Amino acid sequence: MTGQPRVAKVLAALLVSMTLGAVVLMALGNNPPSAGAFCLANYYRLDPIEQVIMSRAAQHPDRWDCIEIHYSGTGAGNLEQLASLHGLAGPAQVNFHFCVYNGLGGPDGRIEAAERWQRQWAVVPGHTWCGSNQTIRICVIADGKSIHPTDCQVKRTEALVEGLCRKFGIPSESLYYPNNWP
Repeated sequence: MTGQPRVAKVLAALLVSMTLGAVVLMALGNNPPSAGAFCLANYYRLDPIEQVIMSRAAQHPDRWDCIEIHYSGTGAGNLEQLASLHGLAGPAQVNFHFCVYNGLGGPDGRIEAAERWQRQWAVVPGHTWCGSNQTIRICVIADGKSIHPTDCQVKRTEALVEGLCRKFGIPSESLYYPNNWP
């Protein structure tokens, strides 16, 4: 039985490596290591797209016909901070339907539905590409120049757009992204 010492060594090495791995994971706690382009641990903590799309007001299939994604022009923020920055009385007055956070003001990739979406109100006309009061406007926290969207923001924005297109029958030619969208 010359194989027994080898088996014992392999089992001991396995036990030591599993123990060290468990210690490292416990030390990290709720701060998972950077997973490169996309961290599933953080992603699964976010609300499902179907839940984000729901609103308090009734949704009609023909209500929306265009989606516009734009940058907030800031490096950080959330609904309250953006409202304050623009001199608005509160977050209910922001001129977009959804906000996608970058980790600086809210969890990276979190999508928050604004009051305009909850009530199914149109955005105030302005410099939209669609030029329609049936435009869904999505604000991505980034300036698009020195601060670009995170990989998680990009994936969550794309998932949101896909879910909205599916729910409201919006064709791909009615999607408008910033010129420097990843």
